[in-house]
Amino acid sequence: MAARHLFDDMFIRESTTRQIEMVIPPPVKWPPRVTKFLKPYILKMHLTNKYVSAQVIHSPTATIACSASSQEKALRSSMENTRDVAAAAKIGKILGERLLLKNIPAVSVFLKREQKYHGKVKAVMDSVKGAGVKLL
Repeated sequence: MAARHLFDDMFIRESTTRQIEMVIPPPVKWPPRVTKFLKPYILKMHLTNKYVSAQVIHSPTATIACSASSQEKALRSSMENTRDVAAAAKIGKILGERLLLKNIPAVSVFLKREQKYHGKVKAVMDSVKGAGVKLL
């Protein structure tokens, strides 16, 4: 059985019957001291002229732990506007409550170069902090 390198993290395995199957390695299991150093939960915000969305990513497994968006049908009906600072504050509050329900007490925030701690970004971060989640 020969293995050919396809990408950095995937291999193609050819069996003796010439069937090709993709083999994706399992997520990396980090030791607890490394995970604590990595700050595993990261808050990412996506702000457009029409919607506000925020999600928390678990970086060791590269999965989305929790998310909230003004595009959600249940939230859109209760909001007056889906794009202003008040909508961003509401998204942050909902995200903070969802994080506490999943027992995630703290998240780290890395802002993009063009994002400043002002306006919608500030509203989301302050609302998450006000819900009881610690920002690192």
